[in-house]
Amino acid sequence: MRFNNRIYEMKDAGTDVITMSLGEAFFDISMPSFEGMSSASLHHYSHSRGVPLLRQKLAKHSSVDSGLTVDPDSEILVTAGSKLAIYMALTAVLEPGDEVIIPEPAWVSYPDQVRMCRGVPVMVPMHVGYEDLATYITPRTRAIVVNNPHNPTGRRLGEAELRSLHDLAEKHSLFLIADEAYSEFLPEGEQFVTTDQFDPERRHTIVCRSMSKNYGISGWRIGYLIANRRLIEQINKLQQHIVTCAPTILSCYLAENYDMLRETTRPQISRVVDLRNRMAGELAARDIGCLPGDSTFYLFASLGDSRLNSEDFAAALLGRHKVAVVPGVGYGGTCDRFIRVAVGAEPEERLLRGIDAIASTIAATS
Repeated sequence: MRFNNRIYEMKDAGTDVITMSLGEAFFDISMPSFEGMSSASLHHYSHSRGVPLLRQKLAKHSSVDSGLTVDPDSEILVTAGSKLAIYMALTAVLEPGDEVIIPEPAWVSYPDQVRMCRGVPVMVPMHVGYEDLATYITPRTRAIVVNNPHNPTGRRLGEAELRSLHDLAEKHSLFLIADEAYSEFLPEGEQFVTTDQFDPERRHTIVCRSMSKNYGISGWRIGYLIANRRLIEQINKLQQHIVTCAPTILSCYLAENYDMLRETTRPQISRVVDLRNRMAGELAARDIGCLPGDSTFYLFASLGDSRLNSEDFAAALLGRHKVAVVPGVGYGGTCDRFIRVAVGAEPEERLLRGIDAIASTIAATS
């Protein structure tokens, strides 16, 4: 976030920066028009759980994904972004001192959100597999946070890993909070395996997703949360006291144009995922390794023989070549030998220039 703010300031000053740091994809989407939409209610509060039509559309889409029924009236909550959904889920389930297991690489907000809930983040080093998470469970453990597909590696969790996570949750009475913000950023023809697919009654699973990410409208801040009726009721109380409701006019637009947006963005999502995987090949051709993955628009690239840590490397890359990436240390203490490379905000020619600059900086600092 600090790096991105610096990049915004450089761009405002007229500096041309190859931006491989932004956590969003830029799509060709028509400018929204609110003409002809229903009534003056657009300018006012909506139901705190979200505009009913949007909940119905999201519930139907989620049911198709998982094969499970999602009740739009009691099991889904539209939020002002999926980040807020995660935070409210944590707030609802944690008591002061409760521990939350967070495998690295971990999205930067997870541990701080746990601390904001007066909980204790338990960071799991990146070399530890999901099959070994049980060793981090204590009597104070309350939840596990997982990101699938994964930011920053682009990796998807397999069925065996998801089953083992659900087994842990059942055995130790834990909540499984699944950040699925990139659920549609998959290779062409691939089917996403949702986290709640192995917990059909949603006894312990809370799924958080993002329309903002999936449809290239990150600034709209529209996410949603799927959980059991009792949890939704409690989390909705937080929603009512924090933001009242997600933005009404944007929610109504998304509800009425849901199918059009999906048809518009699906081919663009496929192209950006394909671009991501081609850029993985370009990095490999320059002897730059990445952690395994094939989804999202992120790559977690190794610094190889560079003597710099990830923050110093990112600063050097920005200063010398005007190329922006995210330092890996932001994703956990065991991730300092990596940088996150995002391919969603630049054309291919500029991405290739950025990759050349990364290779050049590794060579110059080895």
